[in-house]
Amino acid sequence: MGQQEKVSTSLAGAVSEGISASLAAVDAELDRRYPGDPGTRQPVHTVYVPGNLYDADTVRSWGDQALAALDEHAPDAASFAAVLGLSDDLAEDVYGRVRAKLEREPIEDLRVDFEDGYGGDDEDRDAARAARLISEAYEKGTAAPYTGIRMKCMEAAVRDRGIRTTDVFLTGLLEHGGLPEGLVLTLPKVTYPEQVTAFVRLLEAFEKAHGLDAGRLGFEIQIETSQAILAADGTAAVARMIGAAEGRATGLHYGTFDYSACLGVSAAYQASDHPAADHAKAIMQVAAAGTGVRVSDGSTNVLPVGPTAHVHEAWRLHYGLTRRALARAYYQGWDMHPGHIPTRYAAVFAFYREGFETAAKRLSAYANHAGGDVMDEPATAKALSSYLLRGIDCGALDTAEVDALTGLTRADLGRFAAPRRGDLTASAE
Repeated sequence: MGQQEKVSTSLAGAVSEGISASLAAVDAELDRRYPGDPGTRQPVHTVYVPGNLYDADTVRSWGDQALAALDEHAPDAASFAAVLGLSDDLAEDVYGRVRAKLEREPIEDLRVDFEDGYGGDDEDRDAARAARLISEAYEKGTAAPYTGIRMKCMEAAVRDRGIRTTDVFLTGLLEHGGLPEGLVLTLPKVTYPEQVTAFVRLLEAFEKAHGLDAGRLGFEIQIETSQAILAADGTAAVARMIGAAEGRATGLHYGTFDYSACLGVSAAYQASDHPAADHAKAIMQVAAAGTGVRVSDGSTNVLPVGPTAHVHEAWRLHYGLTRRALARAYYQGWDMHPGHIPTRYAAVFAFYREGFETAAKRLSAYANHAGGDVMDEPATAKALSSYLLRGIDCGALDTAEVDALTGLTRADLGRFAAPRRGDLTASAE
């Protein structure tokens, strides 16, 4: 054994204690504002269906329509791969997984939409009907994993209507068995943090009226106005909106077309890869980082319908936009038509299949202190494990193959994906 080094210090323990005491408020604030990702499944997309069109078979109908689109325009793996530019080693696997997903779980997140084209008795009727059908779907096991509504916003002209629809829908859910675990509410066109606060007060009142646990009802904030990104005083209003939600915010959803129009972008150039869209989503992403609030990309309005040549063109566009979003860490987006679902899943599955082996081996080397040609740190291990978990959740990866290549269980992956705050700042030495 070598000579044991003498360790000396110069400061009394009281110095460290005093510093810790001076930072106690900051420590508490960090824990409150930045609790980290909740560790729950994030859907890869959100499907919006108008309230008057939503029916008991909506989820299955979308899956069947998506499968029919594949049968007509890409009936085998080779033809689908040729359209999207998938490599030969991915083609069969991705195509098979897409078809299996469309048969098993075609929609991961469904929003029944009451924002536009409604009012009066028709909206009351359809909101109550949506509550009944959603309750029945969860009871039968046919619901999408996440389901809810988008109500009207908190602006003066439609505020009362939005409040009433929220009340009718939530009351209906309670009358038909209770609030499902996958319930999601979306508040659109938020411009000021005070509108978020007002929605929080509404949900608090509902919870109190029915004896529900405080905080049971969460919601997404839809970013569709320039003022939501940059307030009049030059600050990022979206960051204040997260605080105004008082822990109830679950997501920030980018509204491609309303936001683009707000900035005066011509209709032909309103797309999720426009520089204005990239700027808005980057601000949203930074504001949400560490808060547990997830960011979702928007949609494309180019529909894969009509002749095969046009369908293929629309598929290529949608696939490319989805892959672009995934590379930028926007793991969720909107799909507005059944024909978009095949390319949504193709893009997602290819993204995870392509990087699976590298990510698994890097995480295994980190977990086993084996080294390798990349020196990873705790923060990278978090990203690697989160990547694998997302792949498992959506069906791109199988639990068994991840276990086999990493030597880690799903519980192990969860621990790496949600480390303690101090672990992320620790040295990898």
